[in-house]
Amino acid sequence: MSIFNQILLNPYFLACLSLFIAFLISIRMYPVIILLGYRKNLMATPGHRSSHVKKIPNLGGIGLFVAFSIALTILGSLAYLSPTSLTKLVSLLSAMIILFFLGVKDDIIGLSPRKKLIGQILSAALVVMTTDLRIHNLGGLFGLGDFPYLFSVAFTIFLFVFVVNAFNLVDGIDGLASAIAIIASATFGIFALLNHQYLMILTSFTLIGALAGFLRYNFSEKRKLFMGDSGSMFIGFLLAFQAFSFLAYQDNHYGAFTVSNAPILVLAILSFPLLDTIRVFIIRIKNKRSPFSADRNHIHHRLLDLGLKHKKATIMVSIINIVMIILAFAIGGLDINLQLIIICMAAPVLCLCPFLMERQQGKIKLVMPSFR
Repeated sequence: MSIFNQILLNPYFLACLSLFIAFLISIRMYPVIILLGYRKNLMATPGHRSSHVKKIPNLGGIGLFVAFSIALTILGSLAYLSPTSLTKLVSLLSAMIILFFLGVKDDIIGLSPRKKLIGQILSAALVVMTTDLRIHNLGGLFGLGDFPYLFSVAFTIFLFVFVVNAFNLVDGIDGLASAIAIIASATFGIFALLNHQYLMILTSFTLIGALAGFLRYNFSEKRKLFMGDSGSMFIGFLLAFQAFSFLAYQDNHYGAFTVSNAPILVLAILSFPLLDTIRVFIIRIKNKRSPFSADRNHIHHRLLDLGLKHKKATIMVSIINIVMIILAFAIGGLDINLQLIIICMAAPVLCLCPFLMERQQGKIKLVMPSFR
């Protein structure tokens, strides 16, 4: 084995290289995508739900997908992945290609929720059936043991689709979906580093690199770029893949670092998008509307209505997400059912903190993010 290959097998070097290559590719692509968006009028038009007042190019997902795919393919071919990991890599890329083209079509000409849902189910089924990546159990929650095979497959596909749509829904203000994804991917990536999981290292840090490049333009005033559905669905699917891979690895109880409350930790990592999605679905169903119909009832919309700027709202939500992850680690020694209760109570309470803080400072009048 050459010295280069030995260096490449160092998980920390591989993580840094993945992040750097993805960042370098993405940062070069976004200016081209912005220019193309203006020339071809491929832009998001402001509407009653929009938080922007002018047309913005919305094909940032192309840069995310291309940067991620190129970096992952190059490094995946050099990192001596196991046959099982290579199968997962090919399956993951194939599924994301389906979602990517669905997202691009939706960003350009529009796509019905039904067609998007079918594409999401097919993508999830492709990964689950070809790699056997599925939720076998809930780690002892409610005293349940291993699931029957067919239920396990169906449940995993359902969760894939739910997480994809959750990230699609929280992509409503600058930087929010990217920040949550970076926090989640970094958490999964740290576990992968400690356990020398090369495929997870590649997927986690490559995504972070691609998103870091995107954030520069997403927050820009003069050269702003949105990720669109092509980006949010891609991110949601990839994070679902990372979450389920993390659960599968932790369930086998081998490696340098494992936790006993892996399902609770995953719930905490993805707490904000999951909470916000469940909340708006309840509101829409209560109002006798489709859960997939669009509105401005998201928590991030309420934060903007309170007068917060995009960056401040994103930072606040990111802090809440990090606190949830720390809380999950802190209560790891408790009964797992009690942990679930604590997490389910803490998430909505923490989401109210920005509203209470602003009220106490006397800057604005409190408007609770109610279920009205």
